[in-house]
Amino acid sequence: MKQESADPNTPPRSPSPAPSAQHPRDDGDAQALWIFGYGSLVWRPDFAYSDSRVGFVRGYSRRFWQGDTFHRGSDKMPGRVVTLLEDHEGCTWGVAYQVQGEQVSEALKYLNVREAVLGGYDTKEVTFYPQDTPDQPLKALAYVATPQNPGYLGPAPEEAIATQILACRGFSGHNLEYLLRLADFMQLCGPQAQDEHLAAIVDAVGTMLPCFCPTEQALALV
Repeated sequence: MKQESADPNTPPRSPSPAPSAQHPRDDGDAQALWIFGYGSLVWRPDFAYSDSRVGFVRGYSRRFWQGDTFHRGSDKMPGRVVTLLEDHEGCTWGVAYQVQGEQVSEALKYLNVREAVLGGYDTKEVTFYPQDTPDQPLKALAYVATPQNPGYLGPAPEEAIATQILACRGFSGHNLEYLLRLADFMQLCGPQAQDEHLAAIVDAVGTMLPCFCPTEQALALV
């Protein structure tokens, strides 16, 4: 892929898988693999890794369009979690984790259950630009939920997504926690990291939260 240079509209320098997918390897280490996380993986990877870098991928936008009946919801009340939507003007921030040697097979085995079996995600190769060295992009593996998977919910107004998030809980916790942790991560990335979809849902939640539960319960959820 042609290497792109940074411009004023992009962040400046400054932290079973599908059988057909080929796992991108680190050019400097044939036994190394980079894995890009843009949802719960940014704060809870839960696998051993050798290095991690905050950065972004271009050509994709993050959307709360995937249903979750395990981690953040149930069969009766699916939660809303994120996937990547191909978008020529898009830029999605996240964290890339490098796994090496035995870490590679262990991480892929774990993520196959967490993301593919329980989440409905497939694998896709993306180009990751580290925040500190965007002129040195890396090939990385990302887990993406496509419209073909049975849990895919697709687009909805941000207010409707916020309502669904406020009502759902799964084995990994409340759907609201997922939303707010992702929003916190974006804040830590700095003002250059923008996600209008995420921000609109957070704003809608802030407006609706007092109507869903008393103040004490609302603070407990946050």
